[in-house]
Amino acid sequence: MKALILTSRVPFPPNSGYPIVVYNTMKGLLRQGVEITLFSLNPGKHAVDTEDIYDPLFENIDFYAFDLDTEVNVLGALFNIFSNQSYNVSRYYHEEAARMLENVIRETEFDIVQFEGLFVVPYLDVIKANSRAKTIYRAHNIEFEVWERIAATERSAPRRAYLQFLARRLRQYETEQINRFDQIFAISEQDRQSILRFGGSAGIDVVPVALDFNNYTADASKTSFPTLFHLGAMDWRPNKEGLEWFLNEIWPDIEKLSSELRFYIAGKHMQREFFDYDSDNVVVEGEVFDAAEFINSKAIMIVPLLSGSGMRVKIIEGMAMNKCIIATSMGAEGINYSNGKDILIANTADEFYRSILQCITNPNRWREIGNSARQTAERDHDINVIAERMVNVYQKLASA
Repeated sequence: MKALILTSRVPFPPNSGYPIVVYNTMKGLLRQGVEITLFSLNPGKHAVDTEDIYDPLFENIDFYAFDLDTEVNVLGALFNIFSNQSYNVSRYYHEEAARMLENVIRETEFDIVQFEGLFVVPYLDVIKANSRAKTIYRAHNIEFEVWERIAATERSAPRRAYLQFLARRLRQYETEQINRFDQIFAISEQDRQSILRFGGSAGIDVVPVALDFNNYTADASKTSFPTLFHLGAMDWRPNKEGLEWFLNEIWPDIEKLSSELRFYIAGKHMQREFFDYDSDNVVVEGEVFDAAEFINSKAIMIVPLLSGSGMRVKIIEGMAMNKCIIATSMGAEGINYSNGKDILIANTADEFYRSILQCITNPNRWREIGNSARQTAERDHDINVIAERMVNVYQKLASA
């Protein structure tokens, strides 16, 4: 079985949501005997020096990358208004990348071509014109829903109007393209239902985030208490907005609970304004070298998302590390949780306050929730189970 995987970022190193999902997908498929070719766009914002990748998995795949400038251009955005294209997506298409991809698929006869997310879908025509492989769309989230929710929280009327315009364009593109694939993999049951609602008619299977649990071993002796933490890429607008809400509306009351309580904030691309919150009780660390070690060293994960879509990889990693997660319903979207058993849901400032209070006054409470979280993660996100499920779909498609 030969599979070509297209990605909008180079998934090395696997240090944030999208790369982790793709990396573990490839890791699981390799264990199932699938031969993998990876074709990655390498946008400037997330640029990786592909000559400097040292990873055992990398040695077991065929790899191609195309450097791409996807920066927002004011003039390009203006002209795009008068076109019928989605500006969010069109920035990821380049004729030279298409020619490189065409050469790749002419050299090898693939059984499956898997598109990891919406931003590589513009290359679908190249695949269809040059290959008989079955095509799969992996929906990491519902992109237009992300932008609809971001627009809903925007206070500036002109910016809100433009974000709504972008969301409408994305919705049109996403709904038009999705039925051109032979198969769809949704990241969660909620996303599967969303795809069905907006007209998805291809086969749709739920294929959630996969983790290799050998890489997630909690060591309670290294966990500080009482500690809260937030971990996420801060150039993703939902993370930034949610954290600002927590710091401004919730934290001032939380820090009064105990002089020993500390809130640690970590993540790539930390915005400068967050360092203004740095104090005796708030520690802004920026990007951390080892996310698993950072998670292990803290007690309670805070995920105050107010917008977004899909499944939060960092929550799954936190659950795998036996962490008590306190999250909004939006943050925990897509996860098969039981509120009060393996996660605590808090959608208001008062609910966050009460959830944090019960955890720091009763340490057994957050430990029990963390242990249940690990069991839930193992049940739903095991890399070997999920990879086997994907290969079963591949085989059915290839034999059809």
